[in-house]
Amino acid sequence: MNTQKNTHKDKIGFQKIIAAFGVILFVGKIIAWKLTNSDAVFSDAMESIVNVISAFMGLYSLHLAAKPKDEDHPYGHGKVEFVTSGIEGALIAIAGLMIIYEGIHSLIVGKTLSKIDLGIWIIAATAVINYLLGYISIKKGEKENSLVLISSGKHLQSDTITTLGVVASLVVVYFTKIYWLDSVVALVFGLYIIFVGYKIVRKSLSGIMDEQDPEILNQVIRILEENRQIEWIDVHNMKIQQFGASLHIDAHITLPWYYDLRDAHSEMEKVIILLAKNIKRSIEFNFHMDDCKPISCSVCQIKDCPVREKDFVKRVEWTPENVTSVDKHTVE
Repeated sequence: MNTQKNTHKDKIGFQKIIAAFGVILFVGKIIAWKLTNSDAVFSDAMESIVNVISAFMGLYSLHLAAKPKDEDHPYGHGKVEFVTSGIEGALIAIAGLMIIYEGIHSLIVGKTLSKIDLGIWIIAATAVINYLLGYISIKKGEKENSLVLISSGKHLQSDTITTLGVVASLVVVYFTKIYWLDSVVALVFGLYIIFVGYKIVRKSLSGIMDEQDPEILNQVIRILEENRQIEWIDVHNMKIQQFGASLHIDAHITLPWYYDLRDAHSEMEKVIILLAKNIKRSIEFNFHMDDCKPISCSVCQIKDCPVREKDFVKRVEWTPENVTSVDKHTVE
């Protein structure tokens, strides 16, 4: 329990660092924009506004997600990470639209740039800092299963890509004096930022709506398949929900009908302990014990079963299709 608290505290502390750097980098980009009057730099500054807002939203969501379960939230507060991540994606898309508007306006009206060389150095420095922060945030998020830190890191790295593009465009404009190229670059990056925002929103909505995560499901099934016991006739009707860094696994396990309650519960506990040991995440289990039926004989591997009614046909490999099916496993 103390380890979990320390992990939450560590994530919150790192998110504070991201928020602080977001403010500093935003100020730097605004200065560069004022110096250069560049639409491309404006596009970078607009995305940095989103960085700042998202960083503080992420900080709030991590604080809320760390709260324990209560009467009103029996599954905890972890899903708030999906909500804040979705808002972050929406803000990124809105920033992209603003950039496109400004770029089109400049192409129509025309614009002259100034102090481009100084702007290049300022923007290049923010790109390096953004990339390092993004890399660290993603690695930390993957280690601690935090969607907030992962999405923040990806956002910072996408910001780095656009920032490097801005630097390249400023270099070209500096040497060619073709100022309309600056607005064209802003339009391109505006579209890219909208795409990044869409992907983040899509990911967060899948979490809110409990969309099955194939990677997690395959991991769970692989662990069960590699360690299955002959007494575990099948596992079916499996559902996996994510609550921030935590998982909730629902499933039915079919056991011999003649087992007494203590034996059946012992087998179910073996499954739970197996998954808890091999998945490095906090997991809440809700397993239902089913008794076997005559249709189960065809896949039951218990050789000395005293009540077998039909012949064993073959061992059925557990897959995402049959483990998530609502029906018991059988073969014709």
